[in-house]
Amino acid sequence: MSKLDAFKSVLERAADAKALTWLGLGGPIEALARPQDQAQLLALLKVASQENVDVKMLGDGASVLVSDVGAPGLVLQLSAASFTELKVDGTRVRAGAGAKLGNLVTTATSAGLAGVEGLVGIPGTVGAALAINVSTSDATLGQYVESAKVATYQGEILELTRDDFLFGYRSSNLENVVILEATFRFEQDQPEELVKRMQKFWIVRKKKTSDLENLGYARMFKNPRGQSAAELIDQAGFRGAAVGAARVSMVDPNLVCAEKDCKSDDVKRLVTLIQTQARERIGVDLELEIVIW
Repeated sequence: MSKLDAFKSVLERAADAKALTWLGLGGPIEALARPQDQAQLLALLKVASQENVDVKMLGDGASVLVSDVGAPGLVLQLSAASFTELKVDGTRVRAGAGAKLGNLVTTATSAGLAGVEGLVGIPGTVGAALAINVSTSDATLGQYVESAKVATYQGEILELTRDDFLFGYRSSNLENVVILEATFRFEQDQPEELVKRMQKFWIVRKKKTSDLENLGYARMFKNPRGQSAAELIDQAGFRGAAVGAARVSMVDPNLVCAEKDCKSDDVKRLVTLIQTQARERIGVDLELEIVIW
């Protein structure tokens, strides 16, 4: 009997990956835990470490593809109220890792704090977004983080300051720790102007998914330096291409969608095909952004 069973009040065995990810695909997750507070999270991490159980973090599942056979190990989701708080203090916003990125954007914008309005419409939680330093051509999340509280996978707490962070394009040195909360510092601006800018970004972003209504979808690849993955996929001839029931979006070719009866394997095969053909046809190596479990 696993010591994880002592957490049965927050532990779900054979959790449905389809209900936990945007693509809506995949077999059962072996164990899913939603700790109610920091102490319970640390206890779960320590037990998993002692029993050599693989641990994965799940935000809102926007960039995760679970295999058709499921995901082994323990998946942690910080969706409890204690991990989703947002608090404005002057030009700073303290955000729990489980808070929606969209809520951080609207909270900052409404408070007249500029910087992240360009991230409106980007799915995910604050923790997941910060771990990969989510960015668009209009904003980069990592540039605004001032401090963070994180936990190691052995259950130890670390307090990090600006000098401890290393951010790159869609990457950071926070990918190997569990982010608990972060404090961001922004610049003051007129709320009315910020809201207008945010609305413009929202309209543009919404158009990119206009052909995916009622379909699960995910972004496939990172943009190579100075290039657009969507444009490269189009150049390689894969706009609208399909493998099984997995299809490339006609509007934004860097989005893959899951049509009726789609399997995770369809998405895997489509992504692999695009990578192979992009390399052969246009000499570009596309790096995965979607995380495959």
